[in-house]
Amino acid sequence: MSSQNYPKKQLPETADIKAAYQKSKYKKTFWETIRSTVFMLVVVAAFAVLVAVLFLPILRIYGNSMKGNLDNGDIVVSVKSNHFETSDVVAFYYNNNILVKRVIAESGDWVDMDEKGNVYVNKKKLDEPYLTTKDYGHTDITFPYQVPENRIFVMGDNRKESIDSRSNAIGTVADEQIVGKLIFKIWPLSELGWID
Repeated sequence: MSSQNYPKKQLPETADIKAAYQKSKYKKTFWETIRSTVFMLVVVAAFAVLVAVLFLPILRIYGNSMKGNLDNGDIVVSVKSNHFETSDVVAFYYNNNILVKRVIAESGDWVDMDEKGNVYVNKKKLDEPYLTTKDYGHTDITFPYQVPENRIFVMGDNRKESIDSRSNAIGTVADEQIVGKLIFKIWPLSELGWID
């Protein structure tokens, strides 16, 4: 039997093994971190959308019924609520549209209006500092008018142009129609602030 010299297998250096192991471990940790971050961002985004849809709807104003306080193109944040006070601004569904008006009276209240556009609730004249001008507007109901149960009486701030609870076309607003109470204007940025 002849003995042959075979080349010995060269084993990698310990430092090379450690470097390869570290590199592999780093890649695995890196991709786990990326996956975890993306998952967390998706969860946070989904939660934000859910909160926005269910509790804080963001709305864009269309039309001129609230002109002066809320103009066409303004973007506002609303909060889900069924408890309102006089002068709160609310959004509600009407014929697959969302309308925005101001609460004037609640169920059981008596609303009256004179020809100059002064509004009275339960025989008390409303103080309406949010109006630039008063107007009788589009009215086809008979005053004094009692607000039905579980409804609110609403009017736009631009009384001359607004079609609202003074018209049988829209009438009073039922609780189930309410989208929410408008609380904050976020666009345009120059008018950022709370809604009065």
